[in-house]
Amino acid sequence: MTVAAITEKYTEEQLAGFFPGRDVEWTVLRKIEAAPGAAAYFDLDFVPDKSRCEALSRLKPALIIVNAVTATIRDIGFPFVRINGWPGFLERSVHELVVPDESTAERVADVYKRLQRGYRLVPDEPGMISARILSTIINEAYFTWEEKVSTKEEIDTAMRLGTNYPLGPFEWSERIGIDRIAGLLWSLSRTNPDYFPSGALIRAAEGLKYD
Repeated sequence: MTVAAITEKYTEEQLAGFFPGRDVEWTVLRKIEAAPGAAAYFDLDFVPDKSRCEALSRLKPALIIVNAVTATIRDIGFPFVRINGWPGFLERSVHELVVPDESTAERVADVYKRLQRGYRLVPDEPGMISARILSTIINEAYFTWEEKVSTKEEIDTAMRLGTNYPLGPFEWSERIGIDRIAGLLWSLSRTNPDYFPSGALIRAAEGLKYD
């Protein structure tokens, strides 16, 4: 099975590590174009603008899977499969996916079986599950730091040792990108003010230093 990944970030070798299927040939594309014989395309650099979505749609009938953690299928306006492709999540043994319909879910099951990677279908909501939880933890860490309860380094250490997380919340925010975290929190806060990002996090996302 040939699978194409549209990405500036990863190599074929890295993708093969994320998806250990032995009968899979990976092709990395630096722009949206057809890959002969591709059964699926992973757009890991996806942004939900109309021109990109239209270009991806022309790759059908191949399965189109896009890295869309915050934007929902409703927001995107095209029946693509969503994946949580934030840094650190593709390495996980189980991926979070959102599908537009039952027939697409059956196609996903076939592709992921051949990719030999586990997955869970989750609701079409901003942040899915893991990213929503992690962004909330990061936001609380910024509130704690903003109130001068502790330092970033101490908060990261406490989370790693106390919860066995591989990274602390500030380390996660640096790896994922604080702009992505802020974007998700802003989206979630539209329906629930509990997700409103802290002032320190907002300033960090805007590239301002907090004293």
